[in-house]
Amino acid sequence: MKWILFLIIGIFFGIVLTKAEVISWYRIQEMFRFQSFHMYGIIGSAVLLGIITIQVVRRYRTKTIDGLPIIIEQKPRHFTAALIGGTMFGLGWAMTGACPGPIYILIGYGFTVFIVVWICAVLGALMYGGIRNRLPH
Repeated sequence: MKWILFLIIGIFFGIVLTKAEVISWYRIQEMFRFQSFHMYGIIGSAVLLGIITIQVVRRYRTKTIDGLPIIIEQKPRHFTAALIGGTMFGLGWAMTGACPGPIYILIGYGFTVFIVVWICAVLGALMYGGIRNRLPH
């Protein structure tokens, strides 16, 4: 029964991303060319919302849908790993015109070329899983 809730939330999220033009290749191109504030505003809003949400979860000891406590552990920071990972993510985003979430929306809209992007994203995640233990985390 929970998967129905997740499906509804996913559909709603897809609609929001579409209406906000986050899935638009042209908006992404504008961002990488520093021609528009649109995407930076959305990303900045998401970061701010994430900070607020993390603080609420920590202060009020929020629980999951199953009633289990949410534990957010502090992770060590690795500047080099973040720089390399962020660069790889940004290059993939710039080359394909889509970050992971909107790939599904774009495929749903009928842009079947994004099936190739999705396959490459899955292969990249599998490759990361294979070498994860050798990376600085």
